[in-house]
Amino acid sequence: MTLLLIRHGPTRWNEQRRLQGRADIPLSEAGARQVAGWRLPGRFHGLPVKTSPLLRATATAALLGLAAAVEPDLVELDWGGWEGRSLAELRLGDPREVARREALGLDFRAPGGESYREAAVRVAPHLEGAKVVIGHRGLMLAALAVRTGWTMQGPPPVEFGHADAILIENGTVGIVPLAAPAAA
Repeated sequence: MTLLLIRHGPTRWNEQRRLQGRADIPLSEAGARQVAGWRLPGRFHGLPVKTSPLLRATATAALLGLAAAVEPDLVELDWGGWEGRSLAELRLGDPREVARREALGLDFRAPGGESYREAAVRVAPHLEGAKVVIGHRGLMLAALAVRTGWTMQGPPPVEFGHADAILIENGTVGIVPLAAPAAA
């Protein structure tokens, strides 16, 4: 089974390190240029593609030239009252409460939001079979928990950036770079 998870391209809120959650923030101009330089490796062409309904994900699919089926369950984690704020700001305001919540791993929940465990249950049916999924960081972390047993306590099985896809295949987890290598 081949599952390729692609995070949407950068938005202005990403650049400002703000939690986006379900806010329908589009790609920034710089983010759209970055995605336009990404390439899906040939071995993944022809796989079914599903995407979150949020603009930043559907635009990423379009810029990659992928015909994606929009799946409402692939929407980003609901950040509740923390949406639009940065973790740095939240940690300054109430460091103990933020640390307490973060220590909960899969049961982390922003005030009025959704836990990673709830998100994992929501996305699990969409992680079966060979496919490409275009979504969000929170969604990808929940998917890693579903597919690897990671409890979200401690570092994730792989670190990834915007230009990295996560490949889960035959019980292994790895990174597939989407950006073309820099010319030497």
